Amino acid sequence: MQDVENSMEKSLAGLKPGAWKEQLIALADKNGMHQQLGDKHFATFIDQKSTLLVTFETMQGIRALSETAQPFGFEMVRTLGWSHLCVVSDGDTWFRDPLIYGFFDQLVDDGFFEEFDKVVFYGAGPCGYAAAAYSVASPGATVVAVQPQATLDPRMSEWDDRFPDIRRTSFSDRYGYAPDMLDAADRAFVIYDPHQELDAMHATLFERPNVSRLRMPNMGGALQTRMVEMHILFRILTLAGIGKLSAAAFHTLYRARRDNAPYLYALRARLEADERHYLLAMLYRNVTKRMKAPKFSRLLDALEERAEAGEVRLPPAR
Repeated sequence: MQDVENSMEKSLAGLKPGAWKEQLIALADKNGMHQQLGDKHFATFIDQKSTLLVTFETMQGIRALSETAQPFGFEMVRTLGWSHLCVVSDGDTWFRDPLIYGFFDQLVDDGFFEEFDKVVFYGAGPCGYAAAAYSVASPGATVVAVQPQATLDPRMSEWDDRFPDIRRTSFSDRYGYAPDMLDAADRAFVIYDPHQELDAMHATLFERPNVSRLRMPNMGGALQTRMVEMHILFRILTLAGIGKLSAAAFHTLYRARRDNAPYLYALRARLEADERHYLLAMLYRNVTKRMKAPKFSRLLDALEERAEAGEVRLPPAR
């Protein structure tokens, strides 16, 4: 395992897309294998321990989110020694391609997933859709899907107008309706911001006895980025891999939002828009007590001046 860890330390940052893909495939082939799946997709596999992480990622997302421009799962390989299957797309394709259907069909026929004691599927956005949809290939798996779409079939989701270019893509054939594909999962966790209306509507479609819908209010439309910033995504998947992820465990980790600047500013904006001055004062005092936050300190001073002038009512200062 040490040889695998050492060989995967190589950074791919700064490479042009063609060279980046070549180097990523070389890393995979050195420690496992890869398979090209048409012009838009390919898969890499690193074979190690009996826990398998299956991630769906885009080339653009990998290169933007990772300091080393490596798939997210590579960190789990290096740190925990897990095996990792990564299906990569060039752009947002929702992984709707017969070649990918055939790839997962072949994995099932070969008994690939049966070789592992624990299988975790992960993805975000269109990749979250794919993680849910293809998890049916591994009954008993755990699924973590961040902001997934349930389907973009216009007969069911005509209210989602965000992705016009994908409207002609079929979501009604094999591996199609993601919520139904979760019926074979042991547990699935759908993470979303309830204030993002369309994401919340998709999350509702995932309601199933084995699905926990986990809310991240005031986090906006880039939850995966926020989770990486808060250093909780790795820990969430680690818990999923050892069978200990739950709503309670998630919300314990999610307390990290208290130190996340984008969250604090989003919460401030919501309270300000609703003119919740009492709660704004509580927020400002909490933040300035725990952190060096000069802007929040100035906002608190201005709000307290308004209270002294009788314009707003605030809680007593402690």
